[in-house]
Order: sequence, then structure tokens, then C-alpha cells
Amino acid sequence: MKSTYRGRRLASLSGSLLAAAGLTLMAAGPVQASSHREAPFITEHPKVDGTDFYAFRSYEPGRSGYVTLVADYQPLEASYGGPNYFTMDPDALYEIHVDNNGDAIEDLTFQFRFRTMHRNISLNVGGKNVAIPLVQAGSISSVNPAVQNVAESYTVSLIRGPRRGGTVQAITNAANGSARFDKPLDNIGNKTIPNYPAYAAKFVYDINIPGCGAGRMFVGQRKDPFVVNLGETFDLINIKYPAVEFNANAEHSAPDSLSDANTTSLVLEVPTSCLTRGSDPVIGAWTTASLRQGSLLNPNPHDGDEGRNDAIKVGGPWTQVSRLGMPLVNELIIGLKDKDRFNTSSPSGDAQFADYVTNPTLPALVEALFGSAGVVAPTNFPRTDLVTAFLTGIPGLNQPAHVTASEMLRLNTSIAPVPKGTQSRLGVIGGDAAGFPNGRRPGDDVVDVALRVAMGLLCTLNSPATFGCKPADAPSGGIHFTDGAYLDDSFFDDAFPYLKTPLPGSPNGQNGLPADM
Repeated sequence: MKSTYRGRRLASLSGSLLAAAGLTLMAAGPVQASSHREAPFITEHPKVDGTDFYAFRSYEPGRSGYVTLVADYQPLEASYGGPNYFTMDPDALYEIHVDNNGDAIEDLTFQFRFRTMHRNISLNVGGKNVAIPLVQAGSISSVNPAVQNVAESYTVSLIRGPRRGGTVQAITNAANGSARFDKPLDNIGNKTIPNYPAYAAKFVYDINIPGCGAGRMFVGQRKDPFVVNLGETFDLINIKYPAVEFNANAEHSAPDSLSDANTTSLVLEVPTSCLTRGSDPVIGAWTTASLRQGSLLNPNPHDGDEGRNDAIKVGGPWTQVSRLGMPLVNELIIGLKDKDRFNTSSPSGDAQFADYVTNPTLPALVEALFGSAGVVAPTNFPRTDLVTAFLTGIPGLNQPAHVTASEMLRLNTSIAPVPKGTQSRLGVIGGDAAGFPNGRRPGDDVVDVALRVAMGLLCTLNSPATFGCKPADAPSGGIHFTDGAYLDDSFFDDAFPYLKTPLPGSPNGQNGLPADM
């Protein structure tokens, strides 16, 4: 009975959202990167800065029984960022959490821990062995070869129950039973790694997940998947307003400020049955990173045990410093004074941030900047439409049977995945129930969706029982707000790990001396 009701509600909701999307005009609005440098403290610790989080039914052919979870870390990785590239922090915990009963507390946690090894490769120069200054001493095509001077590896644990007190079990390599996995070098350039796609493919692992069965995993550098027009946005929304000077291609009118950036991705493919509980197919998920509470700089650092550098000593309890579930929340909703607090908080404590959702400042800023062109902020307070979209999930779409209002990315795992090439970039408001805000796929343009929802799109559906508002509450809710940086599923692969090969630091091939020299 519940399943039939949910299916009817979902069909009705998707149809209404699609109709609403078809009636609107286009306008420009403000955005920031999904979670790149989003809070003051985290700008000082980029290695543990979560930049994007995704959760979606795997749409690779033959993998529909799985959910893919992606946590991206380290913003704005320059492909040429050597000689010390973007290793992960061995003194940090990187975690992906899943709540499968709606109580805003993690039931499953996938915990990643990294280790960096220094081989200290030396060359004989004038009779003396001298350490080289680079991370590589030759061309690389295999896993962890002898010419690789710096090598990263990692372990992954599945924790059932509280993240710091639950039952811990190791995820292992299905090929050899090992609990330790190698991470590829970043894409230094074509001379160091001539065929990076083939090289990176060696680090896609079939894994055994305790109590769940088989899955897949990849951890390594990828092209930053987020697309956004940052520079003009930060300059007081220095973007043309298409409702005044109409431009039919407004959604394609601005550059992607992250087109030259890479990121580091933690990608897991997990059986759906592992993540859900009972008859409710909806899960909530988010990612966090934590550091030790205390640290001490070593005035005389050197390579210690196992070749690991000891430039800093850490201790004390783990303290969460980064948090990301739904995109754009800490950027567009949380006030500046509370951004660090949000990053250290848990979903179960989100009542402290309720005013930012019920009485948001973003629409008021948009009206102040574009009011002369007729843009008006929604007038329904409290903004129950935003509470539904950001804190509870939408009834009939992705709201758990028993839900505690809290911020996380919610996915209805009973909704079939949509193949690459037929996905709507606007997700649910584009008539595609398998997309954002029902989870998030790489090709979902969450910037445009979030802007339109913030300005009252859900009120235009005239469904007060669901969203608590009506069309008159959102005079500008029918405008197609956009940052002008276009994104759809064509930007990504149709197979695991979905995100594209990272940009090379050196685009040139093997530029040796000419043959006649």
C-alpha cells in the first residue's frame, strides 16, 4: 500500500515540476562552488576540505543493483602543482556516512585512512648518493613501481553504529584479501605517465564489504566535476540579466571557472541492499573529515618509521572540521559567522541552523541586486518549501518514512537509474525523478536547480500540502535562474568511477631531443 502511494505521489510530483520548468524565463543569479573553500577555517586545511558529494543509483549498464557514493576532497588542484602533488592527509579521517532510518544519526560509516611513503630515491652524483627532489625518477605505467619516490596507500573500514563506537570491519581487496590499497599518482604529465587512463584503471578495485558482498572502489585524482561561473559571481553577481537583455542561450553564456581544476575522489559502489533498512528505500548520506584536536610542529623533521615524514605530531580526540551533504548549503544558506560551526556539526544538531533555512538571506540579496528588473523574493515565512527540500526530503520522492529534520543528501533507492544520454540536467524539476534532489548525479546542474528552488520554484506548483506555499508567495518563482555555466551528463563517463580523467600537468608528450642531435 505504501509503495503504491509513493509511486503515485512521485509520478504526480515529477509531472508538476516538469510543467513548472517549461513555463519559466531565464535570469542570472548568484552561486558559489559546491563546497570549495566555503568556510574560514577550512581554507587553512585544504587537504580535508570536502568539495562535492554524490549519491546515486549506478547507471552503468548491468550495475543497477548498486549505489555509487562519491566524496571529493582538496579544492582547486592545479594539474601542474608539483613537485609536491596533492596527497591526502595521513593524520586525518575521511568518512562517508549513511543514515537508513531517518533519525539523523549515522548507521553506516565508510572510513578512509591514508599513508604516505617516501622511498628517498637517490642518484650517485660525483661519488655521493644524493636524494632526488621529485616524486618520480622515471616513467610510470604500473602500480607503485621502484621509480616512484612517493607512494600513497589507504585502508577502508565499515563501521556499523556510531562512527566512534560502533563495530569496525575492514573492507578487503577481492583479488588477494588485502586490507590495504594503493592510490595512483596525480596526473603529473604525459612524459611521466604516458597513458593516464590505463594507469588509473589499475586502481579500480573489486572489493569485499563485510556483511554486504561485492562492490567496487577507486580513490585518486579526477577532473573536478563541478561546473560554476565563480569569478563574475563573486564580483557582486557581475553577470548579464537575460530578462532585460534576452539571451536564449543564457544557460551556456558563462565560462566554467573550474575547467582547469582537478580534485581527489573517494568513490565507492555498494550493493543497495547493504545501505537500506527494512521496507524503507530512502537513505540519507553525507561526508566528513576529522583531524586530531592537538598538533605540534617538529622543528627538525625527517623521514621516520616506514619512510613517513614527521613534520608534525598530532594527538587528542578526533574533531570534525569538514561536512558536506546537500550541495551549496554552507555557501548559500549558512551565515558567515556560523560556517565553521556548521562544518563541525552533525545532522542531529541541525535545529541550531533552522533560521537560515526558514528565513534565508539569499533571496533577499537577489532581490536587492535585481529588484529594478522585477525580481522579488518569496514572501512565505517560514520557508517551509526550503525545509522540505533541504531538511526532510520531499514526500513521495525522497522523504524517509520517519524523518528527523536535518541536512543531508537523501536518495530513494527504489527509483530506477536513468542511462547516460537521457538524464535531465535539472533532475526532478526537469522531469527526471532519478536526479537531484533525489540524490545527486555528476551531471545534475545543482547550481541552477538550487537557485530556482531558493527563489520559490516549489511554490509555483501550488501544492501547499507538500510545500506549505502557493504561487502568490513566490512572484519570481517561475524565472529560470542560471549562473550561465552549463552542465549535463555528457561531461562524464557512463561507467565507474564516472568522473573524468584528471587534466595532465604537462600536456606535451615525451619531448626528448630531436633525433638528429
